[in-house]
Amino acid sequence: MIRKSATKNKDDRPLLIGWREIVSLPELGVGSFVAKIDTGARSAALHATSIRQMAHQVVFVLPVNGRNYHCILPFKGERRVKSSSGHAEMRTVVVTQVKIGKHVLDIDVTLTDRTDMGVPMLLGRSSIGGQFLVHPTRTNILSARKRKKT
Repeated sequence: MIRKSATKNKDDRPLLIGWREIVSLPELGVGSFVAKIDTGARSAALHATSIRQMAHQVVFVLPVNGRNYHCILPFKGERRVKSSSGHAEMRTVVVTQVKIGKHVLDIDVTLTDRTDMGVPMLLGRSSIGGQFLVHPTRTNILSARKRKKT
């Protein structure tokens, strides 16, 4: 779910977002890393290894920026997901917060091995809802890095 108060302009237009943004996962204590915003994808996917369901929780390792985060989130369910290559697989679904710039979203995330994908997280259209408009050629619009003064 998107926190609507945090994701609308004053005139109620969608916020502009780049096709790549720097995000963080505050509930997991994971600092900034790059995520791809993909309107062709339906759901969000997060790179995870050692995924284990234990009762009503999911335990997994999130390798980001050369560090392994050991994470626990509530289990929401499983979903059949078809990748861009056409391969379908059952994935574990969890709910967590993702922060893009100053905006925090509560989203469903599927856990999968994204080793060969270049970025550890993909945010699909259901994750960003109708609250954001994706600019196809720009990056880091909401999460602009601070430039060093010269």
